[in-house]
Amino acid sequence: MKVSAILTLIAGLVLGFFIGQATRTTAPASAQRQATAPTRARPTADSTVYRLPVEDSPVRGPADALVTLVEFSDYQCPFCRQAHATVSQVEKKYAGKVRLVMKEFPLVSIHPQAMGAARAAVAAGMQGRYWEMHDRLFASPQLDPETLERYAREIGLDVERWKRDQDDARVTAVIQRDMDLATNVNVTGTPAFFVNGRRLPGGAAPLDAFSTLIDEELAKAEGMVRQGTPASQVYARIQEKAVVSAIPPPVVKKVDVPADAPSFGPAMAKVTIVEWSDFQCPYCSRAAPVVEQIRQAYPRDVRFVFRHLPLPMHPDAPLAARAGVAAQAQGKFWPMHDWMYQHQRELDRASLEKAAASFGMDLARFRAALDSPATEARVAADKQAASDIGVSATPTFFVNGREHVGGLPFEQLKAEIDREIARADRLLSSGVKPAELYGRLVADGAGAPSGARN
Repeated sequence: MKVSAILTLIAGLVLGFFIGQATRTTAPASAQRQATAPTRARPTADSTVYRLPVEDSPVRGPADALVTLVEFSDYQCPFCRQAHATVSQVEKKYAGKVRLVMKEFPLVSIHPQAMGAARAAVAAGMQGRYWEMHDRLFASPQLDPETLERYAREIGLDVERWKRDQDDARVTAVIQRDMDLATNVNVTGTPAFFVNGRRLPGGAAPLDAFSTLIDEELAKAEGMVRQGTPASQVYARIQEKAVVSAIPPPVVKKVDVPADAPSFGPAMAKVTIVEWSDFQCPYCSRAAPVVEQIRQAYPRDVRFVFRHLPLPMHPDAPLAARAGVAAQAQGKFWPMHDWMYQHQRELDRASLEKAAASFGMDLARFRAALDSPATEARVAADKQAASDIGVSATPTFFVNGREHVGGLPFEQLKAEIDREIARADRLLSSGVKPAELYGRLVADGAGAPSGARN
């Protein structure tokens, strides 16, 4: 036999061996996945019952239904649209036994048309057409003003009155009330459902997940009726012992504010927000528009401070952080900040230099600053400060020392800022000097009986 033929035979045997090994190794794992997938445990519902008043919210279903399903929703949220179809199935399956209560929770920081849609729905409700508008809003992703007006005409509204009502203070108050309630029961995303006050795990959950919790609560409610509670009073009785707030005790830390850190807002503002961030972090990019909303909404009451925390898993983040410092040296930090979050795949040196030039920077100075030991030291100081107070993830925000890992939607952040402004006003009226305000707010927050930790 020729040498070449022998080599070919050997290669074939070796290849066959490895293919056989791969087949024996992977086949059982695949079979195991198929066997275990149907029995994967579903998250169990928390037994906590939360205080969720119906008030004058839109209700569909009988007043004496034994189960009340409260939904916090956003008309521009694709998961809410998906859940809407499931809720329709729930209403059919449990006709007469379940009533649906709608609460508005437009996440305007990520869904710019959500607030307009919420106003359109609530204003339609003032003419007794809430559910007709509700169903149309979820039937189509088109939520521009022209489409909303078309919906209003299709459902027979007095369109001119409907337009006026959208700007009515009562509509604003209803939406704000619902958003405050969502915050109070620790709803951070949409959709969120509560069955007789108990949170349904998973948000846009499948029908069987709804059914499991509804059946459990329905059995309890039927027991209450057998013991003499009128069906129309079941939800009210359940709510009597409900937990009013699910807001976790805040973590409050003393966060220093370096004089040379990038910032906007007055130095002695009523609220100081410090953010540790990474220019290559996708979650930081999503939080960046919220920073601009803060700037626009609170020009006099909020000081916002940026600190660098380039994370090890983001290879371009250290250079981007140095670019931020270099841009700050020429008064261009915030334009560079916005550009880097919008171009996270273009954080190489050439792209950063091109961006710096587009903002009118002196390129020689910018390049020198990128390579300067002083620039590296600035970034290192922020990283060390983060480590000293236990910050290891981005973005992490501190609102007057109150820690929020991963950030918050603007609506929830605004609610906290407003509470902090009120707290600051009380301290100022009691004689606290503006220069001492930040330290006092942090110290008082850390010592609050709510369980905050320093």
